[in-house]
Amino acid sequence: MKLDVISVDRAFDYGYLLKRIWPYIKPVMFRIVIGFALAIPLGLLDGATAFALKPYIDVVINGNTYAFKGFELTRDVLAAVIPWAIMLFAVIQGLLKYANSYLTDWISIKISNSVKEDLFRKLVYLDSKFYDENTSGLVISRFLSDPDSASKNIVESIKTLITAFTSSLGLIAVLLYNSWKLAFVGVIVLVCAFIPVSLIRKRVKKVSNASMVVGSGMTTNINETYHGNKVISGYGLQEDVYNKFKSQIRKLFDLSMSLTKRAGWLSPIMYFIASIGIAIVMVVGNHLIITGEMSTGSLASFITSLLLLYKPVKTLGSTLTNMQNIFVSMNRVFELFDLQPEIQDKPEAKELTGIQNKLSFENVFFEYEANKPILKGVSLEVKKGEMLALVGNSGGGKSTIVNLIPRFYDIQSGSIKIDDTDIRDFSLKSLRSHISEVFQDNFLFSGTIRDNIVIGKKNATEEEIRNVVCAAHLDEFVDTLEDGIDTVIGERGTTLSGGQRQRVAIARAMIKDAPILILDEATSALDNKSEAIVQKALENLMKGRTVFVIAHRLSTIKNADKIAVINEGQLVELGTHHELMEIPNGQYKYLYEMQFFKDEPVAQNA
Repeated sequence: MKLDVISVDRAFDYGYLLKRIWPYIKPVMFRIVIGFALAIPLGLLDGATAFALKPYIDVVINGNTYAFKGFELTRDVLAAVIPWAIMLFAVIQGLLKYANSYLTDWISIKISNSVKEDLFRKLVYLDSKFYDENTSGLVISRFLSDPDSASKNIVESIKTLITAFTSSLGLIAVLLYNSWKLAFVGVIVLVCAFIPVSLIRKRVKKVSNASMVVGSGMTTNINETYHGNKVISGYGLQEDVYNKFKSQIRKLFDLSMSLTKRAGWLSPIMYFIASIGIAIVMVVGNHLIITGEMSTGSLASFITSLLLLYKPVKTLGSTLTNMQNIFVSMNRVFELFDLQPEIQDKPEAKELTGIQNKLSFENVFFEYEANKPILKGVSLEVKKGEMLALVGNSGGGKSTIVNLIPRFYDIQSGSIKIDDTDIRDFSLKSLRSHISEVFQDNFLFSGTIRDNIVIGKKNATEEEIRNVVCAAHLDEFVDTLEDGIDTVIGERGTTLSGGQRQRVAIARAMIKDAPILILDEATSALDNKSEAIVQKALENLMKGRTVFVIAHRLSTIKNADKIAVINEGQLVELGTHHELMEIPNGQYKYLYEMQFFKDEPVAQNA
C-alpha cells in the first residue's frame, strides 16, 4: 500500500473511531473517569466570582440587606467573607487544574505510547514491497506523528470539552439566577456565535491530509540529506536540496494559511456576535433596573457571567475544530493497523527442519510492478552443499533471484522448492532461520560490534563469538580497539571501513550457522586489500553450506559448482566455468574475457 494514498471516508464516523480506539482507552479508563470528574468542579468554579458580584455590589457597595435561604447577611460579614471566598475558590481551582493536567498528560502519553508500540510491531512485520513503495519520511510521519495527533490529544480535547461545557453550565446557571429574561437573550446570541464552527469541517480534513503529505516529504528530504551528505557535497547539490526543502516549506505555509484564511474569520465573527449580545443585554438590563425588576448587583453579576461565558464557548468551538484534525489522524492510524503484509504464513504452514537434497527454481516468473516481468521462466537446481554463482549484466535479475529464496517477495507463478516442498508451504520464521545473507551494503545497527554479531544467535557463548571473530578475520582490527568487540560503532556502522563492516556481517552470518548462504555482491565495494581479507572470511563461511553467490569479479567464482548466466530475466547459460568457456560466442565467455583483459594490465603493472 502506498501511504500517500489516503482514504478519509471514515474520518467522521465517530462510532467506528471510538470502537477502534477503545482497546487503548479501556486500560486507563479509571484514570480517565477521575480526570473527567475533576473537570466538572474545575469548570463550575468559573462562575464563583460572577456569582459573588451580586451580593458584593448590592450589599457591600450599595448597602442593601441580602437574604439567602432565610438568612440575612450583613454588609460587614459579606465584606469580610467574599474576598477570601474568591481567593479560596481560586486556590481550589488551581489545585484541581494541576491535578487534572498531570492526570491528562499521563493518560494521553500512555495511550499514545501503546498505539505507537502496536504500530511499530505492525511496521517491522511488513514485507519488502511496502518499503519499496513508501519513502522513509512518509513512514516516519505516518507511524510517529499521526499516533501523537490521534491518541495523545484526544483525552486532552475531551477533558477540555467537559471543562468548557461545565463552565458554561455554571455560568448559565448564574445568568438564570440573576434574570431568566436576560439569560434567554444571552444564550441565544452565544448559540448564534457558535454555529460557524461547523462550517469548516471539510476544510480541516482536506488541509490536514495535504499537510501530512508535504510534511513527510520534508522528513524524507532531511533523511536523504543526512545519509547522502557526501554525494550532495561531491556533486554540488547543496542549493538544489535547499531549494527543494524551501519549496516544501512554502507549500506547507500555503496550506496552513489556506486553513487560517477559511477558519480565521470565526473568531472575529464570534466576537462581533457576542458584542451584539452584550449590547442587547445592557439595554434590556438598564430597563429592568429602572423598572425595579433587577438590582445593580444582579446586572453586574449577569454581565460578568456573560463575558466569562464567551471563553468556554470559544474553547468549545476551537476544541471541536481541533478534534476534526484528531479524527482525521485517527482514521489514518487505523488505516495503518489495517495494513496486511502480502507475504504471510499459510494456515497450515510446515516447519522447515533442514535441507536434505536440493533447492530448485521451477519455471519462476516474477514482477515488482504489474505487467513488467523481471524473471521469465527461470528454472535451475542447486544440490545440498553446492555453490551456485549468478552472473550477468546489471539489472538482469540476479539479486531478484536470491531475494526470492527467503521470500522477501513472492513469485507470480512457478515454484521455488526445498526438497520438493514449495517454500510457501513453510513458515516464514523457520524458512528464514535456515538462510544467512551477506550483501554488498550490509546494514549494521547502532550499538557495539558484539551486538551486531549476536543478532545471528542471541544466546551465543563467548567461545562461539570469539571463534566467528577469528574465522571472519575480524580479530586483526578488533584486538587493536580499546573496547575490543564491545566498541560502539555508531549509526549504520559509520566508524568502520567497508571491509570491516563486511567482516562483521560475515561473522553475523557465521554465528547464525544457517545451511543456506546468500552472498550478494559481498566484495564489490572493497579495495583489493580489503577484498582479499573478506574473500578469506567468505571461504570460511561457505564451507559445508549451500551457497548462492553474486560476484562482480568472475575470477572469484571460477570454482563454483555451477554458474548461471542471467540476462533480462532469463537463464541463458548454466554450467561450470570450463563448460561455459567452451561455448562459442557464449555470454559468460564474453563477460569473463572482457573482465580478464580489463584486469590484465593492472596485474602486469602490479
